[in-house]
Amino acid sequence: MATQPVVRIGARGSKLSLAQAGHMQRRIAALLGADPANPAEVEAVAPLIVITTTGDRVQDRRLLEIGGKGLFTKEIEEAMLEGRIDCAIHSMKDMPALLPEGLCIAAVPEREDPRDAFLSRGPERLEDLPQGARLGTASLRRQAQCLHRRPDLDVQMLRGNVDTRLAKLAAGEADAILLAYAGLRRLGLDGEVKSLIDPVESPPAPGQGALAVETREADRDKPWVAGLVCETTTLCVAAERGALTALEGSCKTPVGAHAWLSGGTLNLVVEALSPGGTARFRHVGASELSQLSDPMASARDLGASLGAAVKADGGDAIVL
Repeated sequence: MATQPVVRIGARGSKLSLAQAGHMQRRIAALLGADPANPAEVEAVAPLIVITTTGDRVQDRRLLEIGGKGLFTKEIEEAMLEGRIDCAIHSMKDMPALLPEGLCIAAVPEREDPRDAFLSRGPERLEDLPQGARLGTASLRRQAQCLHRRPDLDVQMLRGNVDTRLAKLAAGEADAILLAYAGLRRLGLDGEVKSLIDPVESPPAPGQGALAVETREADRDKPWVAGLVCETTTLCVAAERGALTALEGSCKTPVGAHAWLSGGTLNLVVEALSPGGTARFRHVGASELSQLSDPMASARDLGASLGAAVKADGGDAIVL
C-alpha cells in the first residue's frame, strides 16, 4: 500500500451518488491493497471527493432546458482534466453519448436491475391509474412511453433526488412516479415499489442500472481499473450506447434501449418515441458473439445499426 498511488474518486453529493461511489470506493481500495472493511484505510488510499454539479443545483427545470444530462458530469470531468481527482463514479444513464477529449469510460462494473419502477399512492400498475391521473417524472423518455400506453395521463415535471421525489409523491404532488429500480435498491428503498416495468416492452434509458468508472485516457489500463470490469455488462452497455450515439440521443430525444445476453447471443431492443408518445419506432436485433473475434465491436455495431434504423423511421418526429 505504501507504494501504491492514491486514487481520488469524484462523485456528486446526492445520497444515491454517495451510496454508489462508496460501494466502488471500497472495491477500488481493496484492489489497491487496503482492507475494504476499514474506513480509515479505504479513505487513505481512495478518498472520496464530493463535487456539486449544475444538474444538482438547478432543480426547478427539465435538464433539456438547462443543457442536458452532461450537467451531471461537467464539473466532475473538469476536476479530472485539471488533475484534482483521478476517477469518477457516475450512473451510466447520466453519461452523454460523447465524452470530453482526454476522458474515457474505463470500466463498467456488474449491473444492477435495469428496469424502471412504478411507485404510487395506491394502484399497483400504470394501467391501474384512474383516468387523468398525475404522473411525475423529469424524464422525457418515461413521459413519452407512459403517454404512449396511457395518453390520458397528466404528466407533471418532477425533479429532485430520490428522497425528494418520494416525499412529493407522499405529499400528493403526483399520483404516481417512475424511478430507476437500481437506485432504489442501492438505497434500500425497493420496498416502496408497487411494480416493475417490462424492459422489453418499455426499454429503460441506455445504460440504466450500470455504473460508469470514468478516468483520463492515460489511466484506463491501470491494474485497479481492470479489476472493476464486468464483461457481460460492458457488452450490453456498449450495444445500448451504440444505439444512443446513432440516435444522437440527448434529453431532447426519448430513447430507450435494453440489451441482454442469452447464451452466446447478444439481444437488443431499441425504441424512440415522439415526445407526446403518439408515435413509437422500434427495432429488435441480435448478434452471435460466440463466432466473433471482437465482441465489443459487434455489440457497438448492433446498437449503431438498430439506432440508425430507428432514426430513419422516426426522423424529426422523435426530437423535441
